[in-house]
Amino acid sequence: MHADLSRLTHRPERHYSAVVAQQGRVQLDADANEQTAIQLFQARTLAADLIGPHGGPRGATGFRIELRGGSRELDDLVIGGGRYYVDGILCDATRPQPGVPVPAHGTADPGKEDKDGGDSGAGEPAAPPATWTYWDQPDAFRDPERPGDRLPTAFPYLVYLKVWERLVTAAEDPALREVALGSALPDTAARAKVVWQVLPLPAAELGLDADNPTVDEVRAAFARWAAKAAAPGSRLAARSEHPGLTDDEPCLVAPDARYRGPENQLYRVEVHDGGSAKDATFKWSRENGSVTFPVDGLDGTWVELATLGSDDKLDLDVGDLVEFVDTGYTSRGEAEPLLRVAEVDLPGRRVRLSGEPAPGVGRRPELHPFLRRWDHHEGSRRTSGGGGRGGRLKHGALPVEEGGWLPLEDGVEVWFAAGGSYRTGDFWLIPARTATGGVEWPTDPARRPLLQYPSGIAVHFAPLAWIAGEQTEPDLRLAFRPLAASIPAADDAALAAEEEARAAESGDASYGSPYDASGPAPSRSQTTAAAEAAADEEGTA
Repeated sequence: MHADLSRLTHRPERHYSAVVAQQGRVQLDADANEQTAIQLFQARTLAADLIGPHGGPRGATGFRIELRGGSRELDDLVIGGGRYYVDGILCDATRPQPGVPVPAHGTADPGKEDKDGGDSGAGEPAAPPATWTYWDQPDAFRDPERPGDRLPTAFPYLVYLKVWERLVTAAEDPALREVALGSALPDTAARAKVVWQVLPLPAAELGLDADNPTVDEVRAAFARWAAKAAAPGSRLAARSEHPGLTDDEPCLVAPDARYRGPENQLYRVEVHDGGSAKDATFKWSRENGSVTFPVDGLDGTWVELATLGSDDKLDLDVGDLVEFVDTGYTSRGEAEPLLRVAEVDLPGRRVRLSGEPAPGVGRRPELHPFLRRWDHHEGSRRTSGGGGRGGRLKHGALPVEEGGWLPLEDGVEVWFAAGGSYRTGDFWLIPARTATGGVEWPTDPARRPLLQYPSGIAVHFAPLAWIAGEQTEPDLRLAFRPLAASIPAADDAALAAEEEARAAESGDASYGSPYDASGPAPSRSQTTAAAEAAADEEGTA
């Protein structure tokens, strides 16, 4: 999550159940965010324990898949509305319907039909479809012009659900900004959003040998594929070391500090290009990638921005590397080359980039394009020990080098474990603190940094349908019934009648007798029973 955070403190293995505020203490974003994370973790764990890996409520199970083929047009999938849970995460496929506007003066109510049953509002737009489809699903951004986005032409193939969470800030959704605070103040809280995508998977990738596999065989094969696809394949460690050739200025940092930065930072190391180590690249930010600049216009390499930054720390300078981002780019998980700021026009709030953004990115205002600044440079002014590695950038990002410490800046270093497999978007967070002169990272008893899997992105999968051909779509979804049941009669006579009926159905001839010698032993001793009977007789005497 690219947000202006101090740090993330939620650790499920510590089994904290709540964050308890204390009077007179400073309130931190990390505490409030941990409380939210604890509640989400508990709710989703409970849902997954009760439902299983995936399932939907009977009668409202969403994501029913129907193939819609055509001889001239591209195949499409109809996605049925309803709810579905994947690893406890709620996904809602219900398509929102637009409201009814106030009719223009002198026209009829557009929400009503005329006497002939037609639409009384001449020229009114057609009603939107009731369900989503493969091509217009809200967070997949499939493009018919891209062959890789089209549905497979060969049968069979599997249709599955991909689910994860991403952060949305006011740069991407301007409605989050409180305009009453004024344009000079920063935005407030961000939002976490559940993203779902319905995607195809060729049968060859499942490793199924049978021509007509059963539903159970398809589910089992998909479970193996999903476990492999969701498992992280890379690890990283971080540390802070006193860099050589630095000025010991006690007015800025302590002379013995290993972290030499003048401010507290939350470093973000994020995989840019995925693949093996020889192909993978990474980028880093000292602000958790939260420095963004909404785009108002794009003309070739010139980009018009809503603002150039609130101060010198959060602005754009010549030489900065930026990523051109919009909602579609983020949802697709792509990795286009980073661009360098070549020129800054302060009066016009414009910057000229080293190249044009990739096709399809930043051209649609409704997708809220923006620039995201990253803090590595071809020749970093604050990196010591060769951390800038000038001339070694690949598509604007740093090549992954395994098995050695790589300096970022101000004494912060990272280590990639050997043999990693990297996925675009995976990230690690490294809090750096001036009070300790170091970074917060788990270590062993010998104070050696521990290798950690990425903090995200956590991806979840569920099978939906097996498309074996036209009009053949075996359903792979699961459904569960509500736990609630009818309340039984509460009066004694009705309860006694129900008990007699159950006894008669089971053939229990001893019902009503205190003890049957041929049956099981009573739950209390005969001595106790006799004593209680004697006490009852004395009481009635």
